[in-house]
Amino acid sequence: MAVALNEDSLGSQENARILAIASDLAYEPAGTGEAKFQKELGLKARLISVGNTQSWVASDDKNIIVAFRGTEAPNSLEGLKDWLLTDALSLLIVPEGRLGTDLAAAGVGARFHQGFVNAIADIWEPTRHAVEEELRTSDRPLWVTGHSLGGALALLAGWLFTRKMISVCEIVTFGAPMIGNQAAVDAFDREFAGKIHRYVNAPDPVPRLPMYSLMTNEFVHCQKECRLADPEPDAMAGLLQSLAKNTVDKLLSTTFVDEIWNAAKGSVASHGMEHYRRLLG
Repeated sequence: MAVALNEDSLGSQENARILAIASDLAYEPAGTGEAKFQKELGLKARLISVGNTQSWVASDDKNIIVAFRGTEAPNSLEGLKDWLLTDALSLLIVPEGRLGTDLAAAGVGARFHQGFVNAIADIWEPTRHAVEEELRTSDRPLWVTGHSLGGALALLAGWLFTRKMISVCEIVTFGAPMIGNQAAVDAFDREFAGKIHRYVNAPDPVPRLPMYSLMTNEFVHCQKECRLADPEPDAMAGLLQSLAKNTVDKLLSTTFVDEIWNAAKGSVASHGMEHYRRLLG
């Protein structure tokens, strides 16, 4: 199929359907990914992989798509338990190092999830170079997308592209966790007004993460949320509402983390990219 992304319809489900395919294909290894991007989207694609972080830069003569891979096992969230739930407060940082200056441009008080910052730092330079190479060939709209962890990386990459004077047409994420505090996401919302669209399957537990306190969680989301309606029971939401009635400012103890995790596991399937693609039609 030929990609039919529309710059005049940001936030449209048609754009989302195409970027959902790209986000799904971002999980492909080098051996199969190139052929699948060509077959399903009509795009030539290049895999960029550094450590455990992976992105695909896919393009034709009209568009460039950067799609970030999520967790290596998207239908099993065990690998995210400690990373996203445990010690979340200590992971909210002022970035330093190579990307510190660019992310610090979000303003005074802006803080980001350390794990996400470390992951984008691993893969940022080769991804940027691949996009710049494409843009030198011809100037085309740049679309940035990803599922789960890949959605968090898509948001950070979008910001970093703008700091390098590379315009981003739209950032579309699926089942993405929160990336930073209010000051950080306020800066993102200003920079990308009308250009961020976060697709959330209602029972999916990952968009509620990370958290460290029921009442004083500093992590928040960028706008705009596009809510999808999978009929699966939302077990985690019920647990949080119940616990919130009895908690003013309860930090996540080991027992509390386990309670939340046990509820979240019941909704793991709703996080899968296949559910997002089905719900988008």
